[in-house]
Amino acid sequence: MRIVRTIADLRALLRPLRAEGKRIGFVPTMGFLHEGHGTLIRQSAARCDATIVSIFLNPTQFGPGEDLASYPRDLEKDQNLCLEAGAGVLFLPEVSEIYPTGFQTHVEPGRLAEPLCGRFRPGHFRGVATVVAKLFNMVQPDLAFFGQKDFQQTVVIRRMARDLNMPVDIVVVPTVREADGLALSSRNAYLDEDARRRALCISQGLLAAKAAFDAGEHAAPRLIEIARDLLAGVDSIQYLELVDTQNLEPLTGQVDRTAALCAAAYVGRTRLIDNVLLAPSAADSGLVLNGNHPNA
Repeated sequence: MRIVRTIADLRALLRPLRAEGKRIGFVPTMGFLHEGHGTLIRQSAARCDATIVSIFLNPTQFGPGEDLASYPRDLEKDQNLCLEAGAGVLFLPEVSEIYPTGFQTHVEPGRLAEPLCGRFRPGHFRGVATVVAKLFNMVQPDLAFFGQKDFQQTVVIRRMARDLNMPVDIVVVPTVREADGLALSSRNAYLDEDARRRALCISQGLLAAKAAFDAGEHAAPRLIEIARDLLAGVDSIQYLELVDTQNLEPLTGQVDRTAALCAAAYVGRTRLIDNVLLAPSAADSGLVLNGNHPNA
């Protein structure tokens, strides 16, 4: 595995691969990698000739008072995971490499960035869209891999790629969970034993609602109620919403299309997000994750 730190070195490394017609996969990360990231890298390695992983803690997607300074880091562990999962190139740029002096151009993601996390983290998806657009321009991947856990992020990025005619396929990989159901997240490192136990309420509530949907309960208020009852163990629920997977608009009546039940909650001072897809069939869930919305 090659490690590069500058855009010039990255492009020099990728130029011959592209000239040979190699299929390039890309997994952008913020570091402190876990098995969820490992799954993304392995999927890329299985589908592409070369896999590039970036580790960049992007300051523009953190707001005032958020955890930029305290975000967990372990570069040695990250490098080992990338190597074992099949990455060929690890890109480790400094902030000054991504945002040089005088930088002033940003990507505005539009309405998809306004609900859910966007309502509580103003400017977050502007930072995400900007850095991902820049990374896409640097790597020029054929496929880019993202996790379903950050569902709104995947919707925003897929829309950005379409709107700006970026020649990259966005691959969304189902959320990787612990054996007890907790969605893997770098921020799980903040949780002590008690908080870790209470955090399980999030996935338990969402998965209970999914089980009810699969059993025939399609009334949106009832599905949200089922999830909310089990989420009672967290300290606060920031949002719990059932939305259309294509436009992120709330669903309030009968769920007659593929939907995402999304939650953000605080356990102590740690903010965790999770979601489940409610689809008529597993095939429809696969269509959503692969960018071919069954209701489009």
